[in-house]
This record gives sequence, structure tokens and C-alpha cells, in this order.
Amino acid sequence: MAKPPKLKTLSMLLCVPVLGVAVAVALAGCGGDTPSNAIKDAQMSAEMIAFNTQQDAWREQRRSGLLAPDGWASLTGLHWIGPGSHYLGSDTDNGIQLTVGPEHMGMLELDGEALRFVPEKGLALTLDGEPLAGATALRADDDPAGPSELGFDDGKGVATVIKRGERYALRVRHADAPTRTGFSGLDYWPADPDWQIDGAFVANPPGQTMEVANIIGTFEQVSNPGAIEFEREGVTYRIEALDEGGGELFLVFADRTSGHGSYGAGRFLYVPRPDADGRVTVDFNHAYNPPCAFTAFATCPLPPLENRLDLAITAGEKAYGH
Repeated sequence: MAKPPKLKTLSMLLCVPVLGVAVAVALAGCGGDTPSNAIKDAQMSAEMIAFNTQQDAWREQRRSGLLAPDGWASLTGLHWIGPGSHYLGSDTDNGIQLTVGPEHMGMLELDGEALRFVPEKGLALTLDGEPLAGATALRADDDPAGPSELGFDDGKGVATVIKRGERYALRVRHADAPTRTGFSGLDYWPADPDWQIDGAFVANPPGQTMEVANIIGTFEQVSNPGAIEFEREGVTYRIEALDEGGGELFLVFADRTSGHGSYGAGRFLYVPRPDADGRVTVDFNHAYNPPCAFTAFATCPLPPLENRLDLAITAGEKAYGH
């Protein structure tokens, strides 16, 4: 699942000099009457400045990623591909009708697990960024090399094949998607350091997986290396973590705000892998909406039953208001 870019850690941001701290320390060192609590207040102010700077930067990168030409807000279609041949384009005489794009783009063929595309003669298309001259095989997103990218409309449009369960679909993006051009902005609960919670990683047996349903009604077995336990107001909560193979763990959860302030089908959150002592920081300020909150053409995973928390997490991204 695509995610917002990583940012510098809070400890790195705290290395930026803050004038209030410097002045307070200088006064104390010169024998002035500045009490120790004034230095503490200045240090606290510096920490809050660094915290808010980090949160603002994360939110801006989150927005930029969502609105990138290939971001989730650019989706214009999700077309399931049945066996056989299908004409592709925006004209009504096509078996797969695009919302935006050339009237006649070519023919897409599915034979078992083999996908083949034959372009319309005289139409300028690209395949993985290079001019497409003739018929070609297409990779789906389950291929180790990733899906083939079929470009059209001078690069503003891109079509890729995804596989969900045993089914294939054509996912189409376009820079002129109404969900991108008409984007109404993101809304958040106020950033709060109190929602940066220290948790403990509890490992599952090696190789354990979890069956995760998605919004289109299919299921996928996902690596489930362990769970994160944390306390809030004296109560212990547990979230099963998923491993997508990257440098972080992926959390898909719902809570008491789901449908009551946050997106009804839950939210996503990436957290660092645990340290040598099994500790991990969960920053709920970085909880964010899945792509399905912005488009009908995504196939988002849903929170497992184990990750539906009896807790109102009033932090992170609120429901999209468009």
C-alpha cells in the first residue's frame, strides 16, 4: 500500500537551535537570576516547535503524495477483465470504456494468466516510458518487476493491470481526474505529543500470516510477524501488525472514531520496526485515510477483527469531507 514519505525523526529536528533555549541557558550561565524552571519551559517550547514542524511537514508530504499525477486522487477507473479480447477506449462502443482517454486505444486480451495488448494503429502510446510500436505482453502487479505501465494522452494517463485474488483488473489513472482537480483538502485532529505512544512488540510464531479482507470482497494472506501492545489511560490495547516487506510495519485499524469523525472503514498507519528490546513508538498523529476514502477505484484492505479497538483515537487524519 502506498504510504506517505518518511520524515526526519523528532530527535533530529531537535538539533535545530531555538533562540529561546539559547537565551535562557546563556542567562543562567552568566549568573543571572533565571530559575531552572524557566530553562525547562524554554526546552519544552523548543520540543513543541520541533514536534509541530515535523507534523506540518508530514502532512504536507501526505497531501503532495496524494495529489501527485500518479497519486491515489488521480484514479479514473477500475475495470475487471474477463477472459478473451476487449476493446479499450473512451468511446461507448468499447468493451472497456475509459472515463478519460483516446476514443479507441487498442485491444486487451486475457488468456489464462497471460495478458496481451494490441495498440490502435497510429496512436501514440508508451510502455514503461518507451514508445509502444506494436503488440506486447503486459505484467500485472503480482509480477516481481511490478506492473507494466501503459501511457496515453501524452503521459497524463497511465493504465496498469492489478490482480486481486484470481481476478485481473485494469486500473486507470489520469492527471485530469475530477478527484484530483476537485480535491477539497485534508482535515486533522490537532497534533498532540500525547498520541506518540511507546509500545511493545509481541512476536508471533515465524511464518504466521493473517487473512485480510479488502473492500471488494476478496481475501489475502499477509505476513503477520507480531502485534504491538500499548497502554492508554491504564488500559492495554493490541494491534496486529502486517509486514509488506519494507522497512516498517503496517497497521490497519478501526477505533471508536471510525464513522464518527474518521473514515468509516478504518485508517492506516506505518510504524518503525521494533528495536533490540522490542520497543516501538506508535505515532497516531500519522494515522491516515486509505485510498478508498478518496476514490471508488481502489481495493483497500479492511481492519481485521483483532484491530478494531474500543478506543477513540482522536489523532491523525479525519474523514475526507468532499
